[in-house]
Amino acid sequence: MTTVEPLGAVRERVLGSLRQEIIAGRLLPGDRLVERELAERFGVSRVPVREAIRALVAEGFVLFETPRRTVVRRLTPTDVAELFELREALEVYATGLAAQRATRADLAELEELLDRAATATRADDAEAITDINTRFHNRILAMAGNGLLTSVMEPVDGRLRWLTRQNEEWPQLLAEHRELYEAIASGDPERARDHALAHVQANYRSTVRHLFGDSDSDADLGPASHANANANSGSGSGSEGEA
Repeated sequence: MTTVEPLGAVRERVLGSLRQEIIAGRLLPGDRLVERELAERFGVSRVPVREAIRALVAEGFVLFETPRRTVVRRLTPTDVAELFELREALEVYATGLAAQRATRADLAELEELLDRAATATRADDAEAITDINTRFHNRILAMAGNGLLTSVMEPVDGRLRWLTRQNEEWPQLLAEHRELYEAIASGDPERARDHALAHVQANYRSTVRHLFGDSDSDADLGPASHANANANSGSGSGSEGEA
């Protein structure tokens, strides 16, 4: 007997696949998502594809350029600055809590993730690095023991992974994560927060360089200052479809 996959499960499968393709760079900013083509590729009807695309719009991955044209979103400098502002506010706080509350089992799990990240870095496996680094940060968030923090971060988790994928300075990223681990393991929340702040700001500068080049001098100011500079200059966020 053939088992019929529920519509909701089909939609989640298509959504997860498309989201991962965007994060991994297999679907690039400006690429068009065509319902009919995607339905054929996934072997499903157009209904779950349409619902998956709407979910990706809500998550900030794609946008409707016109009622008939849907494309992968091009991130603007303001988009990047705002996402990193959120990281700066919440991850720094969470890392301080993690330093206070980490158990031996928690620290052992972080060490294991660092070992796996080192292996992926030596292999230059970008997709594995992105996945492991996401797990590393998610584990720190869980170690903080604050469910509200986790629920606040959840809606933007995918976009943050998308940004993490833009930073290809893998050895430097691994070194920063090792320093972050040592700070958490020390049990000193202030030290942990300082390292978390430095890590977020360094990651922001690397991401801006990769996406927009060295011409964006505001990148040296950090995400909060960058967003303020944009606001003061009257640049705003611009159209969602513009780079």
